Amino acid sequence: MTRVKVSKNNHHTDQFSDPHNLIVRRGQTFSITLHLKPGSEEFNLGETTFSLIVETGPAPKDESDIQVSFPLTCTIVDTDWSAMAYADPSNAVSVIINSSPNAPVGLYSLTLDQDGQKTRLGQFILLFNAWCEKDAVYMDGEERGEYVLKDYGLIYRGSPTQIKGLPWNFAQYEPEVLDICLKILGEKPRFALDTDQDYSKGDPIYVARLLSAVINSNDDRGVVVGEWYNFDGGVHPGTWTGSGEILHKWAESGPVRYGQCWVFAAISCTVFRALGIPCRVVTNFGSAHDSDASLVIENIYDEDGKRISDDSVWNFHVWVECWMMRPDLEEGFNGWQVSDPTPQETSEGIYCCGPVSQKAVKEGELTTKYDAAFVFAEVNADYLDCILMSDGRLVKKGGSTKLIGKHISTKAVGVDERKDITHEYKYPEGSEEERRVFEKAKHHNKLEKSGEEPGLHLKIKLTEEMTLGSDFVVNALLTNNCMDVRNCVFQFSAKAVCYNGKKGEECCFTSDKVELSPGEEKHYSLKVEYNKYGPVITADRLIKLSAVVIDKTTVDISTAERTIILDEPDIEIKLLGDIQVNNPVTAELTLLNPLPEPLQDCSFTAVGAGLTDSKPIIIKIGTVPPKEEAKASVEFTPTSAGSKVLLISFDSDKLKNIKLHIDIDVKE
Repeated sequence: MTRVKVSKNNHHTDQFSDPHNLIVRRGQTFSITLHLKPGSEEFNLGETTFSLIVETGPAPKDESDIQVSFPLTCTIVDTDWSAMAYADPSNAVSVIINSSPNAPVGLYSLTLDQDGQKTRLGQFILLFNAWCEKDAVYMDGEERGEYVLKDYGLIYRGSPTQIKGLPWNFAQYEPEVLDICLKILGEKPRFALDTDQDYSKGDPIYVARLLSAVINSNDDRGVVVGEWYNFDGGVHPGTWTGSGEILHKWAESGPVRYGQCWVFAAISCTVFRALGIPCRVVTNFGSAHDSDASLVIENIYDEDGKRISDDSVWNFHVWVECWMMRPDLEEGFNGWQVSDPTPQETSEGIYCCGPVSQKAVKEGELTTKYDAAFVFAEVNADYLDCILMSDGRLVKKGGSTKLIGKHISTKAVGVDERKDITHEYKYPEGSEEERRVFEKAKHHNKLEKSGEEPGLHLKIKLTEEMTLGSDFVVNALLTNNCMDVRNCVFQFSAKAVCYNGKKGEECCFTSDKVELSPGEEKHYSLKVEYNKYGPVITADRLIKLSAVVIDKTTVDISTAERTIILDEPDIEIKLLGDIQVNNPVTAELTLLNPLPEPLQDCSFTAVGAGLTDSKPIIIKIGTVPPKEEAKASVEFTPTSAGSKVLLISFDSDKLKNIKLHIDIDVKE
């Protein structure tokens, strides 16, 4: 038998571009046609027989899940490797092969064994199968099209009151990306040193934990280096528009500099979807980083109102959820599992997190594998105000149970809209179910939700549009709700911050020693000027407003915080030409410089699968004077028909990571 022809039936792998390998999903049949050598004996079912051998991994072991030999049978067995054959006209034999729904995923070789004479037939790639009911990642319904097949998505960032979707090209179908994902699957983190890794590649639980460890580079030769402050020697995390370029860079030269939480999550989503595990990117607004596992974020001030605590609340944090069965847990914890590749804290000695059942988080099952307590705190921790007295006492004086875990978001199925899934992580605040969960979680530090106002009360008010490049005024209202006079220290400040809550340099500040009569109100204004915040603001365009008032005599404290995202200019786009396959299209791009100073090193970037050959087109335009327009023309030629997404970004020295995406319908 010399020539082999292969075919697959509805494996949902047609979009992968691999000219060398058949790509199929496990637990599902595919067929090969064997063409007999001239002069060979005629194939007779029941008389002529042979076996097939499939192998994967660098050192396959006989009769294990990574080297399997199986004979021809009369019928297909859908729970294991099996094959049946029948004679075709023209001196050929058709063989139908079924793979085990539990087989390790990866690159396989296929060998024919006839009476001890072995003939290598070729190789194929086996993926997880969300369409097979016997596969641990089986998912019913149209969601599979989004969570496995979709190569584009939105990642939500911003703040609870200013949520914006970042377009992202997951790029799992780009040339060589699947091979790179299989290479990542071959990495061996420290937690897997004592495991049979090739065998474990069939277990989505193992795969999810491995990916949360090797997407970051903290312990291993991981894909992305995390950085939140100094981006010298690499690419600013906000510059990336897709996973393809990052994965290619890693395959060529190792860990890629730099990434932040949404980059780690996006790369993870690409690998999950490429391997066939349903996956979605999730954003938690007001995400607690509970470094001491107390389930409380302590906002500690000294007696003069200066904040001195270490725990942080991220403006937002992004992770992924992957869909799978959890036979290692008690009943009821199948479905979405949280997996977080951003290196925050160690788990079992390495920087990884999950997979942990989303349902376990909601039910407060904090001992559930893996890292349930950490994820629970991210969406449920309390925010507690404390004063560190000069004599060393730490006085706890109230706070909030409503600041953490807000507007938990993911892209909706089939449309470019945000879906709020907060209810999948937590019960409504103050509900009987929520109290039951916290009792189970033994959260003895939970604050009473009495709704009583503190003696002193602060509120920050925003009165103007706040656009990058402009000056604006913010206000604070201080009220004495007590029946006696209060003598207080008041501070009101604005600081540039990163999205992870870490404060940068101060933009402006005011303070006062004030005496308030019972019921008295006092208004404070703070002018935030571009010449003060412009030099220190980060690419996140975030300014945190913080007001604090302390009465040292009664040890009373009230705080108010607001994080504002300065409005960015919009990119305008105009498409010229007929949008059809192999026909050049020109995109005219425009952006107004809103700053009172020139922008240097300006550039537009355009990228889109099936539009720009999956490679970014960069147009450099140099300097743009203040209040003038940056203009560029980008030409691209669509290579395939259908619905496509074009991603446009603008970058400069002072204005970075401005993004736009548009849907394009390409005709034949």
